[in-house]
Amino acid sequence: MMASTEQRKSNGENKVKLADIAKQTGYSLATVSKALNGKADISEAARQAIDKALKDNGYIRRVSPSRKQRTIEVVFRDFETIWALEVLRGIITEAKPHNINVMVAESGDRQHPDSSWVESIIDRQPIGAILVFSNLTDKERSMFQSHGIPFVVFDPSGNPALDDLSVQADNWMGGVIAIRHLLELGHKRIGIITGPQNAESAQARYSGYATALRRAGIQLDPELVAYGDYMPERGYECACQLLDLPAAKRPTAIFACNDVTALNVYRAARQRGLSLPADLSVVGFDNVYPAQYLYPALTTISQPFDMIARKAVDMILDARAGSVADHYLILPTRLVVRESTTAPKKS
Repeated sequence: MMASTEQRKSNGENKVKLADIAKQTGYSLATVSKALNGKADISEAARQAIDKALKDNGYIRRVSPSRKQRTIEVVFRDFETIWALEVLRGIITEAKPHNINVMVAESGDRQHPDSSWVESIIDRQPIGAILVFSNLTDKERSMFQSHGIPFVVFDPSGNPALDDLSVQADNWMGGVIAIRHLLELGHKRIGIITGPQNAESAQARYSGYATALRRAGIQLDPELVAYGDYMPERGYECACQLLDLPAAKRPTAIFACNDVTALNVYRAARQRGLSLPADLSVVGFDNVYPAQYLYPALTTISQPFDMIARKAVDMILDARAGSVADHYLILPTRLVVRESTTAPKKS
């Protein structure tokens, strides 16, 4: 007769043999070993069945002394923007008072990292992970959960799973506030350069733009919508697309859905001999360096990076303590008015 879970825990030893788990589940020893070590190249059904058998038999995953260092891993999809550095700076600042080290990884493409990064994190056994990209796959989520590593998704895409921890800025309201500011100055032909269409932040900012126009009784003009990706080159192409419209159709203001894109609106406008803000008003989003040092200084929507970082770190610590109050947090954005916006010229 097998010892109870309590008995196994009390003697501090893992008595379960992998051969027994293989026999109970019908999977090979190699598959059981891969599930135990968090490897990605097994089916989700196999992983769940093996994890359940291990749990039912009182198996305790033990962390070696060398792995007990308090570390949070931050996984980025890329480091190509200043925005990423702002996020990292905030996380490091918030982790330091808790004596937590921060390890950084860059992996995969812009929309989703390659799944192999999960194995590396599991092997290092951090106290948690902050994932700065789109949503996890079910397989990746299960790998984290089966190894007891809490994770927080910063700026998730789509609808996060109910038990996912996630935090983001109020992107929709940021879009509304940006357009409301331009409307109050008298602008009616307001262009937008969006972010990636599969990113929730980009969708929300566009939705805020459209909502503000609709509330003002202005019909959305598809010609004034350029689909960007938050990156410099595409931002420049989109700015050229909008500014090369016939003079009667050209926007008098552009809402760039991040500051990197706004910087490239400046570039395209100056190449066409347009004066900022006399000929073109520009509003960005993020409020990252060098927004306030541009000429003219950029009016932008400020993301609360410090607050987002603090909440992400707190959520991991709360998850470790089993006391998470809110799984999904949306934090306020605000308008920072500088010199890049003014009333349009009278025709």
